[in-house]
Amino acid sequence: MNNNITIIPARRQNGNNISVGIKPNLRVAAYCRVSTDSEEQASSYETQVNHYTDYIKRNTEWEFAGIYADDGVSGTNTKKREEFNRLIEDCMVGKIDMIITKSISRFARNTVDCLNYIRQLKEKNIPVYFEKENIKTTDSQGEVLLTIMASLAQQESESLSKNVKMGIQFRYQQGQVQVNHNRFMGYTKDEDGNLVVEPSEAKIIKRIYYEYLQGASLKQIAEGLMADDILTGAGKPTWRAEGVRKILRNEKYIGDALLQKTYTVDVLTKKRVANNGIVPQYYVEGCHEAIIPRDLYMQVQEEMARRSNLHSGKDKKKRVYSSKYALSSMVYCSKCGEIYRRVAWNNRGKGAIVWRCVNRVENGPQCCDAPTIKEEDLQNAVVQAINMIMDSKEDVVRLLEKNIAIVLAQEDEQSLESVNAKLLELQKELLKCANAKMDYNDIADEIDCQRELKQRVMADNAEREGYKKRINEMKTFLAMEITSIDKYDETMVRRMVEKITAYEDRLIVEFKSGANVEVEK
Repeated sequence: MNNNITIIPARRQNGNNISVGIKPNLRVAAYCRVSTDSEEQASSYETQVNHYTDYIKRNTEWEFAGIYADDGVSGTNTKKREEFNRLIEDCMVGKIDMIITKSISRFARNTVDCLNYIRQLKEKNIPVYFEKENIKTTDSQGEVLLTIMASLAQQESESLSKNVKMGIQFRYQQGQVQVNHNRFMGYTKDEDGNLVVEPSEAKIIKRIYYEYLQGASLKQIAEGLMADDILTGAGKPTWRAEGVRKILRNEKYIGDALLQKTYTVDVLTKKRVANNGIVPQYYVEGCHEAIIPRDLYMQVQEEMARRSNLHSGKDKKKRVYSSKYALSSMVYCSKCGEIYRRVAWNNRGKGAIVWRCVNRVENGPQCCDAPTIKEEDLQNAVVQAINMIMDSKEDVVRLLEKNIAIVLAQEDEQSLESVNAKLLELQKELLKCANAKMDYNDIADEIDCQRELKQRVMADNAEREGYKKRINEMKTFLAMEITSIDKYDETMVRRMVEKITAYEDRLIVEFKSGANVEVEK
């Protein structure tokens, strides 16, 4: 028995329209994009828009569905292309039947993105026509050709990225510093593009540095700035501790610049990560006007290291620095070496504010039986110590002058100038090896050693300068006609006192100038 077979041919479909009865006109949209904001590219952008508007309207079988155009946006990914994303959304909801664009590289330089979007559109029977390559995605060979062309477009993008990186690295090697000053507090740019100090913002930067050295915590500094209605570098009212930390760590405030702190790991996603020695870095000294003196900056770095290394507890893992009170992280136990903590104490129904050894508080008297000190007694002892210094001004001044002489005699054998000269010599050797394509790992290691040595020398110099400054401040204070103070002053304690050691029957108060005073309980 012969079967009757009727062949029903496939019906050509374009877009979301289904041919039933009278065939409607195709709703055609165009996508245009240029990747920079230059005048030349702006002209190209306008030309594309005008061309496709006229091109679509001339075809009597097409209905103009609009122009979707991204101006000044990169094509390596689609996250920031608002018009492109709107185009895809309109296709998905049935507003568009066909898309026209200049070329694959205008549509996408990322092969994966390009193919994914085209397949989504093909599921909706929406072809994309690439004018330059003369490819229509619904043709039989369209996707094969498209894959090849999209891969070439991606290679073009990667090549361009590599050329840009080489240009940037060349500028870095020449010491040419480029900084985005829009969110960078303290600086603006002159007409030649050079960093220049912005006086009103520079005052805020100096305030942050000086408050930190006076004992304020990152959080306290942030809260103080907000209380005074001072905006961040980004123009926002909220300051955070981490933002203050970044300002204190930023070498640009001493006129230097560390270049290539981060690098791009993926040209398509443009993901950047911290540069931990994977690609070269360049440290440029004196490339613009400083806001913070170099020795003050180094003192801040030393103080940050000191605070981060203040630990307590059995395993010394608990961070204990606090600047809520002047005496926080300043009073130490003579028996176990732990700090004293301010505690609200209830002893037999009577409340009191006392200072107690952290070891005793956390582990009991079997670990440390250090005495508890009432806050009032501790403060009175500090006042007494300051007055004792003031009663023997002449002796203290002689001691201070002696200490200054000792500090001056402790100059490093290794001068900063000699380290810089050695670094310059090593840099020349490095360039020779790199140009000759020779192994330069040993030289690179030596440069790292010299840079660490330089940091130590600078830190030691800053510590001496800070010590001399504190001694001179003490001399200035003693030269005042004040004979005594009658009440405890937090600000004065922060400025003058370095450390207090608690014994059973006495306290030893060490001043930042180097003078020590013993006070009986």
